[in-house]
Amino acid sequence: MEGANVATDFRIALANIRFPGSPTESIELASGAVVEASRAGARIICFPECFVPGYRSVGRSIPTPNAEFLETAWAAVARAASRSRITVVLGTERLVDGTLVASSIVINRDGSVAGFQDKVQVDPSEEGTYAPGTERRVFRADSTTFGVVICHEGWRYPETVRWAARRGAQVVFHPQFHEAVGDSYRPKAFGDSANTFHEKALLCRAAENTCYFATANYASVGSPTTSAIVDPDGTLLAYQPYGQEGLLVADIDLSRATGLLAKRYKPIS
Repeated sequence: MEGANVATDFRIALANIRFPGSPTESIELASGAVVEASRAGARIICFPECFVPGYRSVGRSIPTPNAEFLETAWAAVARAASRSRITVVLGTERLVDGTLVASSIVINRDGSVAGFQDKVQVDPSEEGTYAPGTERRVFRADSTTFGVVICHEGWRYPETVRWAARRGAQVVFHPQFHEAVGDSYRPKAFGDSANTFHEKALLCRAAENTCYFATANYASVGSPTTSAIVDPDGTLLAYQPYGQEGLLVADIDLSRATGLLAKRYKPIS
């Protein structure tokens, strides 16, 4: 009807859950979180970086990359997505021509695979483990367009978020892995001035592109960052208490994610 109000609220969930004890547990935890997010009314759930089978960090024993296992894992999570009617952004890894790439698989609410967003900007510490991807893309879920930037590339490379926002992304999801190292500072409040730059960067990614920015980290003791959702004006919408396992669920207003500042950007030649 002409002049009728159009609903713009869109509920999203971030899986702030523990590091899986094994690849098999990563499937169980992911499938369970998908069901839980759907019950909470979320229409998209995002997981941390390489949640399946687990991020290959120093000091963690992750089995050799296995394409057959990954296919099995993706199929299991896709079944959960289909039963629960929810879109899934699952942090994972994949083998591309025999080379290991950090990635996210996007699974539609009917269980079909929309595609992958590989990590294009690899941190120097990862170069012996993961190869960089080569392409970027945006995805659709119901009424929203969204992008995915993975860990390091979202914090240090603003262009990755701007790329998605300039192509209509109203929310950019940020699967990450970030845990305490040694006697590093242990924050209790988001954006603590005594903490590292990372959470301040998240506020900038949203404000400089007029889009929502949603970061998903593992739940771990002393984590220097946590899962959070930032409003298009750069203010904090919601965050998960540090180290507390669970889902962070919030409603975002798509009408506020205009991408205005991203679209006004003029590249410097």
